Amino acid sequence: MKITQIRNATIIVEYNNTKFLIDPWLLPKDSMPGFDTAVNAQVRQPRVDLPFDIKKIIDVDAVIITHIHPDHWDEIAETELDKNIKIFVQSESDKLYVESKGFKNVEILSIEGSKYDKITLYKTGTQHGRKEIVKPLCESIGMPYDAMGIVFKSQNEKVLYVAGDTIWCKEVEDTLNKYLPDVIIINACAATVLNGERLIMNIDDIKELLNQAPKSTIIASHMDTVSHLTITRNDLRNFINKEKIKNILIPDDGETINLN
Repeated sequence: MKITQIRNATIIVEYNNTKFLIDPWLLPKDSMPGFDTAVNAQVRQPRVDLPFDIKKIIDVDAVIITHIHPDHWDEIAETELDKNIKIFVQSESDKLYVESKGFKNVEILSIEGSKYDKITLYKTGTQHGRKEIVKPLCESIGMPYDAMGIVFKSQNEKVLYVAGDTIWCKEVEDTLNKYLPDVIIINACAATVLNGERLIMNIDDIKELLNQAPKSTIIASHMDTVSHLTITRNDLRNFINKEKIKNILIPDDGETINLN
């Protein structure tokens, strides 16, 4: 298994000799305004450039879109990706949206498991911020709330859990208890909206994760890129060093982690 951090939540997972591109956000640096509800709405995004040429990034076997938000799927991905590439999504509405962009091989991931090239992919639950508060906020600005995580399983690999855009919640805890993942990728910049609600994990959430999965290797993604971040890689490194934590990895953009 290899995990390559591209930028933000965009990663490449090489699993059982199959390459998955997850959440491709491929726009140039500073080409988007900050989100209106962001704590740093005036900051343009993405804050950093892509580490590789787009052609290298999209040279994969399949794509997984955890949800249709503009920092996880964009018009560059819609233009540059092969229209026949396999794409996995979370819901019928996301499937219809992606198909409306001309893609011909779109499948909804199943909670029971979807087979692909000797790999089973399981859709897992999330809370993209506290549901009772953030879902109405999303609906008020015309943005969908739901996101998914994914568990990868294969006879030849460790169990991988890509938690997706989520805070620590029962859905995450249930996934850990059910699948006992060896490797967990979390989105960890504590992106926060104006009312103070977080959309993804912060350090307190990571502490909960460490308590629940002390033997898992944890990889922190979705860092240093969006307008509404409140935790940086340096903040997380300081926490790790202070607490002497050995099982959290924080890859830089362009870095590949080999977990074989």
